[in-house]
Amino acid sequence: MDFTYDSEQDALREAVAGLLNRAYSGEQRREVTAKDPGFDEKTWGRLAEMGILGLPFAEEDGGAGAGPVEVAIVAEEMGKVLAPEPFVESVVLAGGLVAAVGTAEQRAEILGAVSEGSSVLAFAHAEPATRWSDSAAAVQATEDGGTWRLTGVKEPVVHGARADLLVVSAVSGGTTLLFLVDGDAEGLTRTGYRTFDGGRAAHVQFANTPARLLGEGAADRTGDVARAIAAARIAYSNEAVGAMDAALRMTTGYLKTRKQFGVTLNRFQALNFRAADMYVSLELARSAALWAVLVQDAGGDVVQAADRARLETSRAGRHIGEEAIQLHGGIGVTAEYKVGHYTSRLTAIDHLLGDGDWALDRLAGRVDDHETVDPLGAPYAG
Repeated sequence: MDFTYDSEQDALREAVAGLLNRAYSGEQRREVTAKDPGFDEKTWGRLAEMGILGLPFAEEDGGAGAGPVEVAIVAEEMGKVLAPEPFVESVVLAGGLVAAVGTAEQRAEILGAVSEGSSVLAFAHAEPATRWSDSAAAVQATEDGGTWRLTGVKEPVVHGARADLLVVSAVSGGTTLLFLVDGDAEGLTRTGYRTFDGGRAAHVQFANTPARLLGEGAADRTGDVARAIAAARIAYSNEAVGAMDAALRMTTGYLKTRKQFGVTLNRFQALNFRAADMYVSLELARSAALWAVLVQDAGGDVVQAADRARLETSRAGRHIGEEAIQLHGGIGVTAEYKVGHYTSRLTAIDHLLGDGDWALDRLAGRVDDHETVDPLGAPYAG
């Protein structure tokens, strides 16, 4: 199996890295995340100009027709600099649902605007008192005279206060449907707030709010939601790999320059062992994330691949984040030093769309689907 990138993919990585490194060098990220909408609209526009925001969409829908590998490259580079732009949330998740479910007219209208950078999408799916489900629960959809209306609450909706258009899951007759709600729709109330990693989320309330049905017919969309969420979790896994890579590089650089007892910290064998363990965790997570991307690209079981990638990146993220702070000492816990922000982002990613323990439970539930093999390698028949 070939894990190397071709020349075009390498060029994409270099172009994205160049843009993001210029945008978020030094203190720029803290300045951007300190004020709404929590990301740089100019950087978002430049990503659009480069064609990044249309990467996964078909050419006839205004996109570039690229595959999951290119999406993973962008996500990893964003993780390396902690770029706060809603690439996964708007393009991969909400945009992915529109691409999978929407009519030709909806895809052309919505995805074209996303690709141009003129529209930000958000997926309003999570609900209070629920835990990482593929189905809607409390938000109700009713049809009256050909017009759909939504009632209920969604929270948290990542970047929900800024979004120009919401993709909303709702229940109708026990079936999960998907709807489009304009950001200025009647009866829509959005209360935004800052998350602990510097991002943005919102409490979104629908009060008999008019909505448009996404796609044709009132077919159950639970499976579509599950696959879109899985694709987003794979992208998040690659973002986490980028953040872990940067945190490890910062830590090893610190060990090579910080002195204690007259020598640099990398002269202490125990600290080198801990840094080596961080590297092992990173490479295990990188392999799992890349494998999940290849499964997605080949049209395999994207949901199970996402669970495996999430489990590995969850464990590695906790290990690398904690060790990065510990090996930096007191400066590691200060808001002024960036290593703590990497740990915050890794923690946030772990709790977006299902954490590592949740993924482990789901994987354990599939054990009965596999044969039992005895120590000699033959299927167990007893």
